[in-house]
Amino acid sequence: MARNAAARETVFALRHKIAKIEGRLAERLETPAADDACPAENPTGDATTNATIQPTLQTLIRRDGRPADILLPTGATGLDRALGGGLPLAALTEIHGAETRNCGAIAGFTLSLASRLLKAASDKVGPVLWIGTHEALHEAGFPYAAGIETFFGIAPQSLLFCATSKLNNALWVAEEAIRLAGFSAVILEIRGALPSALLATRRLHMRAREAGRPVFLLRHAGPVEPTAAPLRMSVAPAPSALRHTLAGPLKSSIGRPAFTVAIDKSPAARPGRFILEWNADECAFTDRETPEIRAKIPLSVVPLPGDGTHPAPASGTVLAFPPDQPFTSGRQPARGQRPAHRGSRRTG
Repeated sequence: MARNAAARETVFALRHKIAKIEGRLAERLETPAADDACPAENPTGDATTNATIQPTLQTLIRRDGRPADILLPTGATGLDRALGGGLPLAALTEIHGAETRNCGAIAGFTLSLASRLLKAASDKVGPVLWIGTHEALHEAGFPYAAGIETFFGIAPQSLLFCATSKLNNALWVAEEAIRLAGFSAVILEIRGALPSALLATRRLHMRAREAGRPVFLLRHAGPVEPTAAPLRMSVAPAPSALRHTLAGPLKSSIGRPAFTVAIDKSPAARPGRFILEWNADECAFTDRETPEIRAKIPLSVVPLPGDGTHPAPASGTVLAFPPDQPFTSGRQPARGQRPAHRGSRRTG
């Protein structure tokens, strides 16, 4: 057992050095588990010694080889636990949607993260730059400033938009904007496939790591491609629960916006699927896994009539023709005869 513990300590030290050389933004390295040390190795039962061998989870975060606090917690316990504390901010994060009709959910989820970022950095807050191509904005719709301020608490002066006609121009604007210290974050929205995705995203990720600011890559209506983003999440809309009041759930109402978030790629986090609700008042996400929130989800999607009666049952089998005179293919059903027209239609 002692040899196994020493081997694990050696592997942990080697992984620590490799992470330092590669300059990874976030890596979770587990220390040797407590069960690797048998009771015979610690016969005294010293509390201090026992505490040193307890399993811990370390987060190594580096920017140019220096530790930095660049994790943004979402507020959802399950998602934050799976991510090891939150989203890496000095990095490129990809938020993917399979269909164009889900672009609203993708944008809402990203704006929620931007809202938490602006709230956390209230002392040195800067505007968020949203870059998109004309194609993506025409298909998904242009962001509505008044709605963004109402549901996400982002003032119009804290959100700047840039629309380009070509994808290469959008990538160039994003790379140059990351260098500027005046922006808190950069959002790049792309529709469809991304040519040379690995090379383009590697440049964005390196710029984000050097600047220490987050870059969110929004991709919808495109296939999943290999990118340099250390974290990729798939986002889709989820059914909202009923609005909860002091008297209970409000009938036929729509509650907080909900998102289905799946972790597709992460060097450290475990794959998982979560249903989150956005609380605009507290500016945080909440898990829907709790029984209290799950009880608010309506079970029926078709509302009952206004008088409260149930829908009429099915009337049974409906036939186009009587059962004793079945209709056969190539033959018209019998009907009343008409007298033939006398004479003929002449031309000329």
